[in-house]
Amino acid sequence: MEIVIVGSGGREYSIGLALQKECRIDGIYFYPGNGATSKLGKNIDFANPQDFIDFALTQRIGLVIIGPEAPLVEGLADSLRAKGILVFGPSAKAARLEGSKAYMKEFAQKYGIPTARFIQTQDYAESCKFIDTLSLPIVVKADGLCAGKGVIIAQSHEEAKIAAKEMLDGKSFGDSGKTIVIEEFLDGFELSVFAMCDGKDFIVLPAAQDHKRLLDNDKGPNTGGMGAYAPAPLANAQILEEVKSTIIVPTLKGMAEDGNPFSGTLFCGIMVVQGKPYLLEFNVRFGDPECEVLMPLFKKGMLDCFLACARGDLKNVQFELESKICVGVVVASKDYPYKSSPKAKITIRSLGNAQSHISFAGVSKEGEDLYASGGRVLVCVGKGDNVQEALKNAYAQVESVSFEGMQYRKDIAYQALR
Repeated sequence: MEIVIVGSGGREYSIGLALQKECRIDGIYFYPGNGATSKLGKNIDFANPQDFIDFALTQRIGLVIIGPEAPLVEGLADSLRAKGILVFGPSAKAARLEGSKAYMKEFAQKYGIPTARFIQTQDYAESCKFIDTLSLPIVVKADGLCAGKGVIIAQSHEEAKIAAKEMLDGKSFGDSGKTIVIEEFLDGFELSVFAMCDGKDFIVLPAAQDHKRLLDNDKGPNTGGMGAYAPAPLANAQILEEVKSTIIVPTLKGMAEDGNPFSGTLFCGIMVVQGKPYLLEFNVRFGDPECEVLMPLFKKGMLDCFLACARGDLKNVQFELESKICVGVVVASKDYPYKSSPKAKITIRSLGNAQSHISFAGVSKEGEDLYASGGRVLVCVGKGDNVQEALKNAYAQVESVSFEGMQYRKDIAYQALR
């Protein structure tokens, strides 16, 4: 079969890199891809989604994997399924779990899923009243999609009120902030738990931890993620079982009861407080850079998992994961995340080996050269029998890369070394 991977980032590159090993795949298309995905398959682009759907029909594409959240929220999976095309990714109605933070919180409340105390509102006076009841810090979220940047952790009541006002006025996030969610801050440690779902059944991949802050020691502004590792040793068997029983199972049951069965990747952002997992947020796709450290852990059966989720027959799928640890270090451009950076030519001395590789993200191609053209440029991934070995391999790969202004954190996976 031929498949299409929708998206242009490191997540989509890493899925393509892993699936490239599958002998049943005759070809991979990336829609639209980036400057490096053309090494794994063929980049395609279309003026509108309908042209892409016509291409998928004409080409008899066997599977479409949708990477980013925006096309899912906009209903691309629905349009493909309506034409009989097999697709990995939830419907637009199911994608509201990420597309609307207010919907997600109300859904969690309705089905008894443990989450922080909250309100969702469009009223500034109501916002202020609730903010005054909360201890510091205070979480203020824009309801809609904000490319991972619509969350403010306010350190004072005044800061929380300013954040709420700027969101409601449209100053911060435009229409995405016209409804906001304000919630209590949960103090614990975070986990990213990914379930591949077919609407009723699911499999859980190793828990990951990512690093949102730009600088070492979790300093600086929030970003889309500066690195990740998996499996996270803090996610013991008891915590993972509780995530399954109190969060994933009631979510799939509730979505089905609401008439919106969930298939695709359910990304559960978890805060563990005194050993108990609470739901921070749902995403409806693989995280980035978590995806880059999860895909290399598949030993066999990865394509079968994608296909079974799309077909609705995950219960009997056979797959195997390596008992290794992966660490991914994001290499970002000079001015990330503040503003766009000038293009910079990338020099790479080594593309890796069995224990390390590069997943390319914000890169463009000019002739035979790659240029840093986005915020997060690439992810250097190392694999090992333990965290120390994986770290050594990841940072050795980082040292093989150079371009003007490149920046990266030096302390990825520090939680696992404590």
